[in-house]
Amino acid sequence: TPKMLTRKIKLWDINVHITCHLCNGYLIDATTVTECLHTFCRSCLVKYLEENNTCPTCRIVIHQSHPLQYIGHDRTMQDIVYKLVPGLQEAEMKKQREFYHKLGMEVPGDIKGETCSTKQHLDSHRNGETKTDENSNKETSEEKQEEDNDYHRSDEQVSICLECNSSKLRGLKRKWIRCSAQATVLHLKKFIAKKLNLSSFNELDILCNEEILGKDHTLKFVVVTRWRFKKAPLLLHYRPKMDLL
Repeated sequence: TPKMLTRKIKLWDINVHITCHLCNGYLIDATTVTECLHTFCRSCLVKYLEENNTCPTCRIVIHQSHPLQYIGHDRTMQDIVYKLVPGLQEAEMKKQREFYHKLGMEVPGDIKGETCSTKQHLDSHRNGETKTDENSNKETSEEKQEEDNDYHRSDEQVSICLECNSSKLRGLKRKWIRCSAQATVLHLKKFIAKKLNLSSFNELDILCNEEILGKDHTLKFVVVTRWRFKKAPLLLHYRPKMDLL
């Protein structure tokens, strides 16, 4: 029977799998080392790798000189953590909003969207509102269509200047672009490859401050870690890919 198949597990018993080894808190912006698949908070791991090149858990060498290129955002793990820990996602969004308000900066669109979605859901339950499945599905479909047509324009935006630093490639006709902060270095590689008619985006390296960027790094991550105290636009260079020894 269904009752016999149901098994309750205490959150305490699985904490070891959803907490960061560096700060001992629940994973926030979960980031995984590609070499060993150990996961940490992104901010904790980046700070650690500024002075180290090994995994904090198993001590395996991630890369001798560019460890940050071999870590990636783990969206699946983060979704699991948010689902398992009550109130964690809402608390994190609140902290981020307070952070931006404290600095007098506009709250990014993705955080605004998360806030509105959560608030509408809570208000609906508090007011005792109930909707039929048909109406609910219709509204969900309309909301999804609006999101699909938005093209991430409501996201926090980043201004970028893409410069070529190799004689083997030509420069872009329009090197200044503005796009979502959630876009990744991989998106930029595909964009440049398409504009230059390259056979594959894997032929490119993108650098910031002469450091090769990992393909899974978001532009927001690049700005925060490598362009924090500099003025816009974010200056990035591209060149033919070079194999790292």
